[in-house]
Amino acid sequence: MDRKTPLYDIHVAEGGKIVPFAGYMLPVHYETGIIAEHEAVRTAVGMFDVSHMGEFLFTGPTALDSLNHLITNDYSAMPAGRVRYGVLCTEDGGCIDDLIVYKFADDEWLMVVNASNRLKDFAHISENLLAGTHCEDISDSIAQIALQGPRSQDVLAKLCNAHALPAKYYTCTRHVDVAGIDALVSQTGYTGEFGYELYVAADKGAELWRALREAGRPYGLIPCGLGARDTLRLEASMPLYGHEMDETISPLECGLDFGVRLDKDEFIGRDALIAAGTPTRCRVGLEATGRGIIREHQDVYIGNELIGRTTSGTFAPHLKKAIAMALVGCGHTATGTEVEVDVRGRRIPAAVVDMPFYKHA
Repeated sequence: MDRKTPLYDIHVAEGGKIVPFAGYMLPVHYETGIIAEHEAVRTAVGMFDVSHMGEFLFTGPTALDSLNHLITNDYSAMPAGRVRYGVLCTEDGGCIDDLIVYKFADDEWLMVVNASNRLKDFAHISENLLAGTHCEDISDSIAQIALQGPRSQDVLAKLCNAHALPAKYYTCTRHVDVAGIDALVSQTGYTGEFGYELYVAADKGAELWRALREAGRPYGLIPCGLGARDTLRLEASMPLYGHEMDETISPLECGLDFGVRLDKDEFIGRDALIAAGTPTRCRVGLEATGRGIIREHQDVYIGNELIGRTTSGTFAPHLKKAIAMALVGCGHTATGTEVEVDVRGRRIPAAVVDMPFYKHA
């Protein structure tokens, strides 16, 4: 049975169209619609319920060693208050999940994982923890709200001391008084836009949502659903588990090499990634040059040669063009390369373009 986040009743009252997603009942959009919600984030400010995400707390004297053993990135020199991306890999080098890690102290860290992978991730982590590390799944005790868009800081500044907010991308402040509620605030997000993510006790989620909703009215804040979250992340060329990555795709193949440190002494999957050598397929951006919208799981051709398959695709509301990401043979990744995408038996002309498709000023 699908679960409800602490904000479920608010979504219903706000007119959200509720759908099942990753084991939860969540709004795909509100009465405003996906395009309006997408544009609110690009031009003003939007707010998402992301309480379905998984949160794991790592504690103990070997917590850092466990993280470095489990994850592709290196957390050794990471100062407290920083946030860093990474990937959990199988022994064969495939992606179990991608995630972000918050450092609170040398012996206390927070990992945030995709909701659909929460149970799988926790089982993998539990099987591979080093002695001296404790990992606790605290997901059900937390409500998470993403406040995204160029007016995000204006909204938060009405509810807290603006000087307490994290000043740089991928940094966090653990205890910020936001409208009288103790919140972890990070300058992070999954939209390609400036913004914040706020973590509070589950029983404070609805109170925080209402406070942000009211403070944001002068700035055009509207609630946003899963639909806009997906179109925003695709415009920003951000990968999504189950699309750009899975256990059959390595982080190097899907363009996540910035989060993979092969020069570390070890991590699960490192030997397999090294043994595989230079990837033979790569993630690319595509822009339709003919009429039609490209979706995921569609074959990509040059002439009669099948060169790959799309992983995500949509009509980009802000860019006003049809875009997609695809995994193709690495010999076909040059910008401007002309391809065709088979959309239900009809070939749509497209071209390889640089990513990200959209990058905020």
